[in-house]
Amino acid sequence: MNAAEKKKLQILACKVRLGAIEGVYRAKSGHPGGSLSAADLFTYLYFREMRVDPANPGDENRDRFVLSKGHSAPGLYAALALKGYFPMEEISRLRRIGAMLQGHPDMKGTPGVDMSTGSLGQGFSAACGMALAGKMDRRDYRVFTLLGDGEIEEGEIWEAAMFAAHHRLDHLCVIVDNNGLQIDGSVEEVAGPAPIDEKFRAFGFDVQTIDGHSFDEIEKALNHAKTVRGNPCAILAKTVKGKGVSFMENQAGWHGKAPNDKQYAVARNDLNKILRRLEAE
Repeated sequence: MNAAEKKKLQILACKVRLGAIEGVYRAKSGHPGGSLSAADLFTYLYFREMRVDPANPGDENRDRFVLSKGHSAPGLYAALALKGYFPMEEISRLRRIGAMLQGHPDMKGTPGVDMSTGSLGQGFSAACGMALAGKMDRRDYRVFTLLGDGEIEEGEIWEAAMFAAHHRLDHLCVIVDNNGLQIDGSVEEVAGPAPIDEKFRAFGFDVQTIDGHSFDEIEKALNHAKTVRGNPCAILAKTVKGKGVSFMENQAGWHGKAPNDKQYAVARNDLNKILRRLEAE
């Protein structure tokens, strides 16, 4: 990845964050914190890593993505819109009755969504099923799933991890958005899942720990994952909840609430400053 390619990804990630803020503000509800922390991951997956085609979202040979932490849908929707799955204008109708984009991903109503999610823990299991199906059908598509670090307190996560290792799903890549915060506060104070890397390793995963806001590190980790044989992969991405918005960063209170008019203006200003700087460089 050269400097121009990296800058393009950084600009796209900033636009993903702007889209997430726009959607949550217009809906007057939603989950901005985890959408912002995962924006760089969404961006890299959809604009550099995954084999997908917005013109043919049901392609049987496409790579699959499952947002297991489904409440971070505003960030995913912004990435899908920028990729061309549907008009960006849909973001402003987030969570409205009859709208395409609801509070959690709906595979039946939203182009580009591979699995309906929202009940924490279940998306990972669905991703395992997709990966096993691909293996049985001798297809070469890869399956990616994004988990929250609070989500991995769910027991189903570890049942799925055991399943993935048992079936040697080496074309499955699990990414944990490790921003350290969940709805009730610090992940460590609520249930303390650390050491996350050692847990996945004990369950038979190839494990890497990266800065989830560094496109260089994301690229290196995903390139390594392609080389692993016989084991599923887990990438522990260290991130900042609310990344890019000054008053949201590292604040658990922004897990699941919408900004008011004044806060929305500040958030847009913060992100547009970053965008203008990137575009001017």
